[in-house]
Amino acid sequence: MGELLVKALTINGKTNPLGTDGAAPRFGWKLESERRGTMQTAYRIQVAGADGDFGKPVWDSGRVESDRSIEAAYGGPKPASRTRYHFRVKVWDNFGRESDWSETAWWETALLSADEWKAKWITPDPAGIDPLAEPAFLLRKSFELRGKVRSARIYATGLGVYDLYVNGDKVGDDLLAPGWTSYRKRLQFQTCDVTGKLRYGPNGIGIMLANGWYKGELTWLNKKQLYGNRRAALVQLHVSYSDGTEEVVATDPTWTATTGPILYSEIYHGETYDARLELPGWSKGDYDASDWKPVVPVDLPLSVLVPQENWPTRVTERIRPAAFIRTPSGDAVLDMGQNMVGRIRLAVEAPAGTRIRLQHAEVLDKDGHFYTGNLRSAKQTVEYIAKGEGTESYAPYFTFQGFRYVKVEGYPGDGAELPLDRFVGEVIHSDVPRTGEFECSHELVNRLQRNIVWGQRGNFLDVPTDCPQRDERLGWTGDAQVFVWTAAFNYNVGPFFRKWLRDLAADQKPDGGVPFVIPDVLDGDHSSAAWGDAAVIVPWAMYRIYGDKELLAEQFDSMKAWVDYIRAQGENEFLWNTGFHFGDWLGLDAKENSYVGATPRDLIATAFFAYSARLVRDAAVELGRAEDVRTYGELHQRVVAAFRDEFVTPSGRLAAPTQTAHVLALMFDLVEGKVRERVARDLNRLIADNDYHLTTGFVGTPYLCHVLSDNGYHDTALKLLLQESYPSWLYSVLQGATTIWEHWDGIKPDGSFWSDDMNSFNHYAYGAIGDWLYRVVAGLDSDPREPAYKRSRIRPRFGGERLTSARARFDSPYGRIEASWRAEGGARVVEAVVPPNTTAEVLLRGATLDKLRESGRAAADADGVLTAADTAEGALLTVGSGSYRFEYPLA
Repeated sequence: MGELLVKALTINGKTNPLGTDGAAPRFGWKLESERRGTMQTAYRIQVAGADGDFGKPVWDSGRVESDRSIEAAYGGPKPASRTRYHFRVKVWDNFGRESDWSETAWWETALLSADEWKAKWITPDPAGIDPLAEPAFLLRKSFELRGKVRSARIYATGLGVYDLYVNGDKVGDDLLAPGWTSYRKRLQFQTCDVTGKLRYGPNGIGIMLANGWYKGELTWLNKKQLYGNRRAALVQLHVSYSDGTEEVVATDPTWTATTGPILYSEIYHGETYDARLELPGWSKGDYDASDWKPVVPVDLPLSVLVPQENWPTRVTERIRPAAFIRTPSGDAVLDMGQNMVGRIRLAVEAPAGTRIRLQHAEVLDKDGHFYTGNLRSAKQTVEYIAKGEGTESYAPYFTFQGFRYVKVEGYPGDGAELPLDRFVGEVIHSDVPRTGEFECSHELVNRLQRNIVWGQRGNFLDVPTDCPQRDERLGWTGDAQVFVWTAAFNYNVGPFFRKWLRDLAADQKPDGGVPFVIPDVLDGDHSSAAWGDAAVIVPWAMYRIYGDKELLAEQFDSMKAWVDYIRAQGENEFLWNTGFHFGDWLGLDAKENSYVGATPRDLIATAFFAYSARLVRDAAVELGRAEDVRTYGELHQRVVAAFRDEFVTPSGRLAAPTQTAHVLALMFDLVEGKVRERVARDLNRLIADNDYHLTTGFVGTPYLCHVLSDNGYHDTALKLLLQESYPSWLYSVLQGATTIWEHWDGIKPDGSFWSDDMNSFNHYAYGAIGDWLYRVVAGLDSDPREPAYKRSRIRPRFGGERLTSARARFDSPYGRIEASWRAEGGARVVEAVVPPNTTAEVLLRGATLDKLRESGRAAADADGVLTAADTAEGALLTVGSGSYRFEYPLA
């Protein structure tokens, strides 16, 4: 009968997580089976303690009759602090098979309450080190260990950004910890396994601390110290000896401090590093710190501490320069070949005091000059001062840049070509696992997809930023909500957005308003339509994609508060026609010298009011909250009715003759019947009359191709996708873009630039077209009746002569799903892979069952096909898990 295996065990969406919170874990696993139609019918989970002895389990679920293999609840004793738990899973299936036990996985809890912290917040004594000084702080302590170490964990965080060191070695490969949160309400701490770094006798521990987001300069506001004026560190080391005893080393007034080689470090501006000031071995136990300065405790709360939630920030790829360029003005420039986010690591042999300066930029101007105008006040400059001792290697510690080009000054031999092998680009972002791939027969579209992915990588650096290069880099809510579906196809962003949404709820206003950016650093500005709606749209997306009902329940009050805030605005509780709104930001139908498209802002606001009210109703249905279902269901109906009264004429015409107005009316189901048909027809005409070019901005663009395909105008959507002249997605590709641009014409056809004041060349919002590529063109989608792709939909839309094949692959919570199509001879071939414990609905447009073959057999009778029928659109089949190859003649 074949083997049934249980693989890929997870806790709360992560594999073997170290340092979790104390909430009851939620288990997940995937099945492997070569037999088509495999469905789980029951499972059993066993949890063992730190000893891993399943003979004496902490908890045993027993056999549970269920097909659930994600978000399976733990029913044992509350997890204890600082404890590792092991677990394993076995399942039974619909063919009567019982699997073996899976391999063992684990999770380990962190410190779970504030009273477990023995450590004190510390900072250098102002009498010895100016707390406002630019150099990064070094703080350290030596200590003795008296026996053999069985295990050791450090729990650490900082106000600022930090690196941790034990006995001369950096702990782990995480960067820019503890990340960026709503610091006054939530501050992540990290858990590190340092067992292998400790030894009997003298040991040392140290922390390097810079400004980061907490104290550094943030945004064009030209302000520093937005959260506090003093960096501080909190470190607690627990050492467990082989004899069962334990010792704790923690930050307290016995630590000492100094400054070192990092003279200056700012997120936006860069870093200055003087290697002559390095202190070799400063974190070792035998280091002489007699001339270091004292530290003082700082009275800061511990109640805001939360264990690490997000994926850590790391170097995820290394890129060698593609070329050396000597600009017309004589600048020595490295071309990395890719607009990236991260840092340059250099190697050099140079006399002591040699100053090497690296300046970073995204583009060259039309004459080939190094161009930094669009950075605004961000300096993006790194300086390294050599110590003059052999080959020296350096990359900045506490900053990152957005760049493709690097101007190098002061490198030895300047005047000749730079040695490319002495420089490497280190790509930095949240280390989110890759989950999706898309490709098709059109190479420019494939380049567009790569640009979408690179744009996401560059802007998913602990928070979903708008851009990674200029003096902004903020968690704009509007950008996040328009891109969330695309983001979740490309990468596993569940933990990423879980952390960000908790900050959104923390920063939400008492009346339910939502700041423009999360974390909120804009002095209270808040609550624009399509921006604040991230409070509803993003948690709903997380539930639909990952089945995370716990997060949906956690965010539900925030979701309701946002919709209630809208309802309370103005005189008419069913129209939103008051307050500030960004509107259809950067819409091409804007008035001269305006960023805001022509679609009326109250139309956009009311449309999103209806949409968010509907999603709150739908969330209430999933959470079983009957009263909220009634309240927000009725509200949704009233808002839709008010929208129609206000913005649709009696003859069925939209009052606003813009593409975006028509898109929103269709996407949010604000019109129906004959009126819907007219609105769709009018939208198609607006595009055709514009020679198949879009005019939509941030609000309309994400949905444009979706509504065209869904309302009978898929050919028009394809024409927009494949349009090569401005404005279009492929225009930037043909201009050499390697990421998504903020403006459709960031670089104009004559080579000149859009205005310096807002012209990012790495701005992912318009990359939301990816969602349509994956779900519509390739046809890989989920059934709205089942979250997390428990039931998928494979419904490819074919592309005619200019697009002859497409393929998408997605690693869903249940396993890998694939959908592809192509023309082969006189036939159309559609292939699908459906993971075990799921089913899929497959619609083959233009096929009839009598001519449809699956792997050479009559499709209706094929193994794994559960139902089959002819419909007006084509053959519709429901299939179980397995790999399928459907073939039918072209019409």
